[in-house]
Amino acid sequence: MIVDSALYRDGVRVPLDRSLDDLTALRDQCDAANEFVWVGLHEPTKDELARVASIFDLHPLAVEDALLAHQRPKLERYPHSLFLVLKTLWYVDENDAVETGEINVFTGPDFVVTVRHGQGAELHSARVMLEHNAAILSHGPSAVAYAVCDRVVDEYLKVAGELEIDVDEVETSVFAEEETDETQRIYILKRELAEVRRAVLPLREPMNRAASGMVPGMTPDAAPYFRDVADHLGRVAESIDALDSLLSGAFEAQTARISLQLATVSAQQNEDMRKISAGAALVLVPTLIAGVYGMNFDHMPELHWLLGYPMAVLLMVGTSAYLYFRFKRSGWL
Repeated sequence: MIVDSALYRDGVRVPLDRSLDDLTALRDQCDAANEFVWVGLHEPTKDELARVASIFDLHPLAVEDALLAHQRPKLERYPHSLFLVLKTLWYVDENDAVETGEINVFTGPDFVVTVRHGQGAELHSARVMLEHNAAILSHGPSAVAYAVCDRVVDEYLKVAGELEIDVDEVETSVFAEEETDETQRIYILKRELAEVRRAVLPLREPMNRAASGMVPGMTPDAAPYFRDVADHLGRVAESIDALDSLLSGAFEAQTARISLQLATVSAQQNEDMRKISAGAALVLVPTLIAGVYGMNFDHMPELHWLLGYPMAVLLMVGTSAYLYFRFKRSGWL
């Protein structure tokens, strides 16, 4: 679907009386060095993108990447155009989830074609910003590439800010006095940080190239604007690395806390088992003595002895007292 298409001359949008889909007529009217066309598409079909590719002579390999999406961020040079891939990010706080989309940017001497996939990072605001800044838009297709990159990287900063809030919540919970288990949430957040890293890190090299003004097909005058984008991208990368380190520390603290709890429970169980064993021994020895002297055999030592009963009682009490003393001294009771 074509979202918007326009002809720009000297950084100003040219009013045209034509249909939005009449791209051939739009391209035919772009015949001056200070003019270019910007066509914006959102999740186009194969036929729609093929028609646009035919009008603007886009390379088939780049068109295939733009149609399939799910590409790694990159900047590639083709004979008649540049092809830039950007990952878009937005944050769903309810699920601690980073959702991803994609924007493909084709730029040529007199045209820009943007192909957007997913719900994140709409480009209408970038178009409006450029149309209110003729000084930037006068740089031509390079200005559009800058505005799209700036819009996408600004969303990276917002996502990093949301992740920072969640990481702070995890740290507070892990180090609180109440016993909590944040292991699952830590794992989820580390996975989302990895998703952000996959969008940010590959983009740094293309942005640094554009910031140096050494990319063929991009005007060197746009380099300062890309330096600003590269700086913001570096801040996001540093923030993600710092958050990942904090989560690793929180995970180690959580693991240590759980290990300590398990060790405490194990020690308590051992203590309980010692007490049970000691109590059983205190009962077992008198029972053994009583069992021996309770057997009804005629020929038993001390069976008819006058002091046999007192001796048996004294033996049971004595052994029990001795065992109790030893257990108490060793800490089993």
